Amino acid sequence: MDLTLKIWRQAGPEAKGEMKTYPIQGVEEDMSFLEMLDYLNDQLIDQGIEPVVFDHDCREGICGMCSLFINGEAHGPGRKVTTCQLHMREFKSGDTIYIEPFRAKAFPVIKDLMVDRTSFDRIQRSGGYISVNTSGNTIDANAIPVPKTDADKAFDAATCIGCGACVATCKNSSAMLFVSAKVSQFSLLPQGQPEAKERVLNMVNQMDLEGFGNCTNTGACEVECPKGISLENIARMNRDYLFASLSSNK
Repeated sequence: MDLTLKIWRQAGPEAKGEMKTYPIQGVEEDMSFLEMLDYLNDQLIDQGIEPVVFDHDCREGICGMCSLFINGEAHGPGRKVTTCQLHMREFKSGDTIYIEPFRAKAFPVIKDLMVDRTSFDRIQRSGGYISVNTSGNTIDANAIPVPKTDADKAFDAATCIGCGACVATCKNSSAMLFVSAKVSQFSLLPQGQPEAKERVLNMVNQMDLEGFGNCTNTGACEVECPKGISLENIARMNRDYLFASLSSNK
């Protein structure tokens, strides 16, 4: 398979970037998209050209590190797949593929296709956890009954891998889907109730401080999310935020 790759190259956060063209031959359809980039980088190194920098880690669709905007779509064509799960059989010989980093004010480019997503980490640190005693007195998991519907919804929300596709896809670069998933995975469970008000207030406030936009209500984030996180989580977070804001007992 012979392809033409149009790849965003940027030397650093303050440098001016541009699209560079790289023809590539001999791509196999069973290669993952990241393996194709590895193959390209091997050729660039042999030619004395600096390889393309891109994020990756587990390559199993779990870690959320692979964050590429491919032909105008977060993680490329297909639904409910990350970039590392995308295979070259989705393309055909002769195609031109445009590859860019996730673009958002809160996701500054580090180099080439790698962006800084530590804004997500700061949101998590602001409240995305449960404070429990883990000093040998942990309560048995079955001691608190949880309705199956709530448990299922909490598990669904917890599948969010924090890749940032929702932000890259949104016209407002909103992180509402990400934050609502991290809020919902606890707010749906009894263990998350003691800190529920502080959690939603702190995480939404930190999201705003990071410079993310507001929800557009178009639903593009759910469509492009590799884990299919539901917009219902945003509605739930908005309700919880309103309740926490109006409550005198925070």
